[in-house]
Amino acid sequence: MTPRPDLGWEFDPWIVVPLIISAVLYVRGVFLLWRRAGIGRGVGRWQAVAFVGGWLILASALVSPLHELGEHLFVAHMVEHELLMVAAAPLFTISRPLGAWLQAIPRSWRMVLIRGVGSDATRRDWRWLMRPMTATVLHGATIWLWHIPACLDATLTNENLHRLQHVTFLGTALIFWWALIRLPHRQYGAGAMHVFLTMVHTNILGALITLAPHVMYPGQTTDAPLFGLTPLDDQQLAGLVMWVPGGAIYLAAGLVFATLWLTSARQTRPSYPFSESYWRPSGLGVHASGEERAPNLSPSLASIRLKGDL
Repeated sequence: MTPRPDLGWEFDPWIVVPLIISAVLYVRGVFLLWRRAGIGRGVGRWQAVAFVGGWLILASALVSPLHELGEHLFVAHMVEHELLMVAAAPLFTISRPLGAWLQAIPRSWRMVLIRGVGSDATRRDWRWLMRPMTATVLHGATIWLWHIPACLDATLTNENLHRLQHVTFLGTALIFWWALIRLPHRQYGAGAMHVFLTMVHTNILGALITLAPHVMYPGQTTDAPLFGLTPLDDQQLAGLVMWVPGGAIYLAAGLVFATLWLTSARQTRPSYPFSESYWRPSGLGVHASGEERAPNLSPSLASIRLKGDL
């Protein structure tokens, strides 16, 4: 009988190096912002906690023995993917790390980046990506594409394809969650609709995988007997992970959006984590004309807060 494979930590430089760089830049950026503007200003404490949580989840999914286990068990691979899309991605999104990252790099580099992303073409493409329907369809199509049996099994024998799978899962999930979280508070209802839509189609996919009468992913489930499971058992458990825990997280997120939408209708100026006013840099006032200004702040401090809330 083939021995059970050893499960160790995965130190792929294509994964570890970006993780380290993102953490170092974030810590440096937050330190600089808080030193200038005060702790909790520019980057809120809860945003820092969200980033740390998302980073730890991402590292756990891609570096810990779970990643190696996912090479041999479909259910572990599915857990890894769900951690990327419904745990790490929304936490990164609400943490808004871009401002801290920008503060961590030299000013000359920062200005080059800002000018680069400020072009008309970039803004047009970004607005298109940030349409909730665009983000929902893009993310949904990515999920279904990678769960075509031939595509999923191919990632086990082609490391570059496997990296691409993880990048697209995480990237489209970030676009999806950010497109919804950035909606004006009066459109939280639309956000709830798109979350529920995603829940429905992922539940359908999870149910198809769970209830299939035969093995659909022979490559992914080949090693299941080494862990006391049949290939069909492994496939069914993987489908259940997408169907039940994954669906529950989407349901909870959808209910949050719906609750905030209903509550905001009774508020003149709501201040919830997903509301437009909450994301406005602290200290900014709103002129009667609708223009933001910071009458009680020195120009330098207002500038720091604005940069920190990008």
